[in-house]
Amino acid sequence: MSPATPQTGTFAEVFRAFLKLGLTSFGGPIAHLGFFRDELIARRKWLSDSDYADLVALCQFLPGPTSSQVGFALGLMRAGWRGALAAFVGFTLPSALMLTALALAASRFQALPDSGVLQGLKIVAVAVVAQAVLGMARSLCPDAPRAGIAVAALVVLALMPGAFAMLAVIVLGGAAGLVLCRATPQEPALAAFPVSRRAGGAALLAFVAGFVLLPLLAPLGHGLAMIDGFFRAGSLVFGGGHVVLPLLQAETVAQGRVAPDLFLAGYGLAQAVPGPLFTFAAWLGAVGDLPPNGIAGAVVALLALFAPGFLLLVAAFPFWSALRRQPRAQNVMQGANAAVVGVLALALYDPVFTSAIKGKPDFALAVLCFVALTAFRLPPWVVVLAGGLAGVALPVAA
Repeated sequence: MSPATPQTGTFAEVFRAFLKLGLTSFGGPIAHLGFFRDELIARRKWLSDSDYADLVALCQFLPGPTSSQVGFALGLMRAGWRGALAAFVGFTLPSALMLTALALAASRFQALPDSGVLQGLKIVAVAVVAQAVLGMARSLCPDAPRAGIAVAALVVLALMPGAFAMLAVIVLGGAAGLVLCRATPQEPALAAFPVSRRAGGAALLAFVAGFVLLPLLAPLGHGLAMIDGFFRAGSLVFGGGHVVLPLLQAETVAQGRVAPDLFLAGYGLAQAVPGPLFTFAAWLGAVGDLPPNGIAGAVVALLALFAPGFLLLVAAFPFWSALRRQPRAQNVMQGANAAVVGVLALALYDPVFTSAIKGKPDFALAVLCFVALTAFRLPPWVVVLAGGLAGVALPVAA
């Protein structure tokens, strides 16, 4: 295990590197990790391959936006806390600005919810989520116990929907994993990560305080309720950025804050921009019916959604080496990740499929988009643009 790279970089250096990545990193979190390795590990030599692999393993272990967490950690290792901030802002800003601008335009043109473009974007969302479910099922449910946990989670949520039910099935999935799954302990690593136990403990305390206190404060105002909803969603995103879809749907559409059509249209647009999928929060915050909305809503939603993952990452740094040696911790995460597959599979049906597919032409376009993503491996942004344009013709075809 090689020691961590000393903090030799600057805020400007880290910001420039991640701004470039934020403008060019298409394709979702796995692709983002490849872009990070090419630019920062292979070319700039910020970290060794072994350290980078262990950092990725840590971020995949924790809830939150994996690629953004890896970027935050790389910035921290390169230039301290200022580097972490530079990495977050540089990687997030391009897509957040684009989605906020599109959301503001959508709110001004009331005809958008009835447009064929929006219908096409909703249909593309069906294909994107179906691809995510398929990929996650293959990687996170490769055996009978984990497949059973996923199906059980789907059944429970079908009978008892809601944000708190999602939390319950993820917790129960972790408990089932402790009994049913078997993991191999890993060798310790990242021992030299520049975060003290005191800082890690403070971050954990801040996370717990937010998770426990925000639901109590939510009835005091819509702004607090909005922060609570996005913070809770960000706390439960295990297994990939697409998992945020059902969580945010429960906290926005189900609560009457965002129209269902605008929700799915924004999710489709989020596939067409570079950077982290979590910037979908900017769209939701901006198009909300109640204040804070617009630019203020976009900022509040973004910070509330990203904060839990970053707090948990900082909290884990000083303890990761010891935790990684515990097979039980790995078993719990295997079970929780399997439950997440069931959560996303149900979301593929409701609200994604039920809201987007109105007839046979819609279904045919969804299948075409799915094949384009999975068999032909076209970039998501290409499929999004094509689907949006094809949606214009659907009312005529129907």
